[in-house]
Amino acid sequence: MKKKIVLKIGTSTLTMGTDRISYGKIEDIARQIKDVQKDYDVVIVSSGAIATARQFVNIEGYDNKVDSKQAMSAIGQPKLFGIFEEIFESFGLRVAQCLMTNKEFLDASARINSKNTLNKLLEFNYIPIVNENDTIAIEEIMLGDNDKLSALVACVIDADRLVIASDIDGLFDSNPKINKNAKLIEQIEDLDNLDKFVEEVDSKLGTGGMTSKIEAMEICKQEGIEVWILNGLRENFLLNALNGKSKFTKFKA
Repeated sequence: MKKKIVLKIGTSTLTMGTDRISYGKIEDIARQIKDVQKDYDVVIVSSGAIATARQFVNIEGYDNKVDSKQAMSAIGQPKLFGIFEEIFESFGLRVAQCLMTNKEFLDASARINSKNTLNKLLEFNYIPIVNENDTIAIEEIMLGDNDKLSALVACVIDADRLVIASDIDGLFDSNPKINKNAKLIEQIEDLDNLDKFVEEVDSKLGTGGMTSKIEAMEICKQEGIEVWILNGLRENFLLNALNGKSKFTKFKA
């Protein structure tokens, strides 16, 4: 029986740190999923809708307020999914779009329906691509960049592992963008007192810092789900992690 991986792709990974969606990075993701399909079912939780909209449209009067971000997300989401669909199909991979909010996981009936839908898509050999429905929900758009959503998805489908691809190699004992001597924490045994290692830096791309990733680990801890935090900017980041060829942060609940 295949293992299940929820792969969360942050905005900074999808754009490769630029202000445009990287088609090459999405090709890299598709190629890796193609390679692991025999052993793993993969559900993608993708950010990047707002970044996609900014790439394709220039709206006069756009500001950084929530309603503007929600409007931009509504514009960018179908375009982002279209990019995924085009590239993944070129690798023989089929995708399905799933827009959710955290509320789906609070209601027992909605939680069961979400679980059944995602598992049925995997059974049909479709790769679910999940994003928050930012038109009606604002939690991830304000803070989190879908980190919490990815943890909730991992729990609802009983995933074996949540892999969070970011723009950093994992959790460090201090922020490596500030301190060049910061050391990577490769194994986390206890989530208590991790806050002392968190030094957030403002980002113009995504909204998810290390704090939201620790919150995702807290959610997965309750269900015994292993969490990996790794650098999605690196080529073959998932394959290298699965094959023990790279260093990253691992939390084994």
